[in-house]
Amino acid sequence: MDRSTLSRAVFPGAPESRPGRAAALAALLTVTAFCAADAVARSYPFGPRTRSVNDLGNQYVPFHAHLWDLLHGRADGGLLVNWQSGYGSSFLPDLGTYLSSPFALLVAVFPRDEIDLAVYVVTVLKTACAGAAMAWLLPRLRPGRWWAAGLLGAAYALCGWTLADAAYNPMWLDGLVALPLLCLVGEWTLTGRHRLAGVLVVALAWIANFYTAYMATLGAGLVLLLRLWLLGLERRRALAVAGRAAATVALGVGLSAPLVTVIYYGTKHAYPGRVTHFAPVGTEDLLARLLPTTYSFSSPALFVGTTALLLALALPFHRAAPGRVRAGWPVLVALVTLSLQWTPTHLAWHAFATPNGSPYRQTFVLCALLVITAWYALSYGAPGPRALGAAGALLAVIAAAASGSGVVRSVAWPVLALGATGALGGLALLARAERGGRSGRTAADDPAEADGDAGTGTSDAPPGRAPRPGRHRSLLVGFAVLLLTGAQLGEATATSAVATRLRLAHLDDYAPWGSRQRTQADAIARADGWPRYRTDPGREQTVGNDPLLVGGEGAQYYSSLTADVLSRMLTALGDGWTSRGRSLQSLDNDVTDAVFSVGARVHSPPDPHQNWYPPDGERVTVSREEVPPLVTVRPAAAPTAHTGVSAFGPSPYRNQELLLGARVYTVPRLTVRTAAGGRPDPSDDDRPGLRIGAPARGTAAGRGPTITARCAAGDEVYLWAPHFSGTARLAGAAAAAPVGRFRSDHPVTKIAAMQRLGTVPASGQVRVDLSPNRTGTVPDGAVGCLDPARLRTAVRRLTSTGATEVRVSDGTVRAQLPPGSTGTAVLAAPRIAGWRCAAGDGPAEPARQFYGLIAVPLDGSATSVTCTFRPPGLRLGAAVGGASLLILALLGALAAVRARRAGGRPLPRPTTRPRERTTSAL
Repeated sequence: MDRSTLSRAVFPGAPESRPGRAAALAALLTVTAFCAADAVARSYPFGPRTRSVNDLGNQYVPFHAHLWDLLHGRADGGLLVNWQSGYGSSFLPDLGTYLSSPFALLVAVFPRDEIDLAVYVVTVLKTACAGAAMAWLLPRLRPGRWWAAGLLGAAYALCGWTLADAAYNPMWLDGLVALPLLCLVGEWTLTGRHRLAGVLVVALAWIANFYTAYMATLGAGLVLLLRLWLLGLERRRALAVAGRAAATVALGVGLSAPLVTVIYYGTKHAYPGRVTHFAPVGTEDLLARLLPTTYSFSSPALFVGTTALLLALALPFHRAAPGRVRAGWPVLVALVTLSLQWTPTHLAWHAFATPNGSPYRQTFVLCALLVITAWYALSYGAPGPRALGAAGALLAVIAAAASGSGVVRSVAWPVLALGATGALGGLALLARAERGGRSGRTAADDPAEADGDAGTGTSDAPPGRAPRPGRHRSLLVGFAVLLLTGAQLGEATATSAVATRLRLAHLDDYAPWGSRQRTQADAIARADGWPRYRTDPGREQTVGNDPLLVGGEGAQYYSSLTADVLSRMLTALGDGWTSRGRSLQSLDNDVTDAVFSVGARVHSPPDPHQNWYPPDGERVTVSREEVPPLVTVRPAAAPTAHTGVSAFGPSPYRNQELLLGARVYTVPRLTVRTAAGGRPDPSDDDRPGLRIGAPARGTAAGRGPTITARCAAGDEVYLWAPHFSGTARLAGAAAAAPVGRFRSDHPVTKIAAMQRLGTVPASGQVRVDLSPNRTGTVPDGAVGCLDPARLRTAVRRLTSTGATEVRVSDGTVRAQLPPGSTGTAVLAAPRIAGWRCAAGDGPAEPARQFYGLIAVPLDGSATSVTCTFRPPGLRLGAAVGGASLLILALLGALAAVRARRAGGRPLPRPTTRPRERTTSAL
């Protein structure tokens, strides 16, 4: 008997499973519902509404644009250093966090100006592959109908977590794909098959997105443990399977270590952001998220469709299923649900760190368990009236309990009613067809029930062969499939459309690539002079990573891995940020432009998409300044650890002078007055300065708080008010004078950057008119008056003693210095961990700091400086990865030797899966 015949004899439902067809059906249904929902919501690319909300527009689209540039050889930097963001940031951790998925490479085949479409296609493709992977897995767990596997695979891919959370966090979708694949690896360990492939699958999952792969690995481990219990293996064999699984995971994670360790160390050196504490949601909100069209940012999106939910609820009452199956899967679902709500297990799911943002990022694991539970229920035949009635009653209880939740909107009830009607009707028709034609399996022809009494049907057909269905039964099954598919597609489409519209209403949103970005990119390309000087894309940003999206090299940078030293240094210099210090903004300031060698700066009108409507005729312009080279020489003594960012003082003007090496600002005494002419009260919270409130209703037009001071005529006036929100204008200035737009909030998640307001008039009297839009503060020393002549003198001095030539290639900077240079060579880049420098032919040593910048001591003998960057953790990761690869090779060689000793033929492999242990029906 050949293997296929033996397989059919052991698993009579196996040919019916047709995993290829199931995967194709799941992918088709997923793409159909996903795209139809965006068409209904009139969202990009099927409508005028942008889908670039929150981090999708700020991070993921720009990072994919940078990947496009890398793949086409157009990026400033390489895999080690991104020279376009944050004046030089470590790129490999960002690559591993946002771009290491194999799907991300597909952006290279799209035009650069269609990067939003490229990210959308990648998102849809990942979601479809997740559905296909689940549809492929389900028949491996237990044979069943191929169309049912396809339908439930689509239910998994279109779960609430995907539609509400992962649709705009596309790198999380790699975990959605990984979970069924890792469960498949668990099935391989049961039979000892595909050991090399299993290791490679684990490695690929962890490389694609280690964060969700970690959660998926935990979920797959729970599935494997339950499978071992259901199979009732003897302890020795069960431990052997568990050992093989652990070894597979260890070797796979080891192969991914070169990337994972770099990301780990990147998080250790990142700005800490906000420390959050987990607070579980209420039970009614938790239950409500099982229903269609519910939406909330801070609760677990558990929707898997009414069909899958009803099947999962029916399993405990499904008398055709063995007792262990009826108990095991529902108990696992319940335990994982409870683990979402308990702080210790919440931390375990999230690698022992409560995330900033959505606190239920592991929800897709529970959605997968619900779908697998539903598959087990259907694989034993459609639930009968008793089981289906109990499931319907439980669904009614869930709906009643959730009716008071704020996440349930009026649209949920008609969608739920239609979905439940379709699901119940389809399952009832399917059960009737099975009773008429006996498509369900019994103990006589199902190995999972052969030694138990769970099977209840009878048939005259020979074992392993189902009778040919009649025309009536075929029609019933066809109608059932249409009802179930329609219910699934309708609910998923409605849920996705509602989530898309509500996200747009509740989160920040950004315009897709258009004329504004195209004009900015063209202006930057014409002005580009890297590495002779930097070209900053400008203060009026479009997204949080403009340099990655439109080009140039600036301070602006938004990542979960924004370096602590960079954020603290730029904050001390007067820069602004959002996302609690991890989204740094461009700092439009002549002194910092000189320090960081910004020789060209783009000036754009405010982004109309953000409701800052530009004046008529305002357009994109480029200003140019003579600036020192990227590497300068300071006559100070060799820097020590005491010249890091901690050496900065409270005044950003004085801090800028420390980096410049010259006194160029006057910081005058200020007089601050309220709109009523009185002195403001001191701040009563953690924001320093005088309290400035928004004008009360009835205040005369044009009246607002003011700041007055005296400076030298002709100086440039800057205002530093990080906790002020509103506009500021220099009194008496021309209509074309700049208007400072400040944005801050409290509790502090964003602060405003220092801004130029204009030129001091001949009288020397400075008056700044404030128009606050919320309560804020004005700190002591808020106004600084810059002397342009002194700045030009300082720039000429730094240029004359600076590098004569600078060459930059990815993670290496080489600079030629004037002979006899002494003091300190300063590279205008943040001294993030990983930089090593050498003067001349001397040995490379960890780079020193010059107030947060890279510094190298000079003794007069060296005429060059070389700095190289290697991200922390890369050497350790490479060692672990090499060791894992060596172990894998040794295991492969050992298997080959054993095969030769067995007579030159491969060792026999199991041809059947272990049988699930059965018990009496409960």
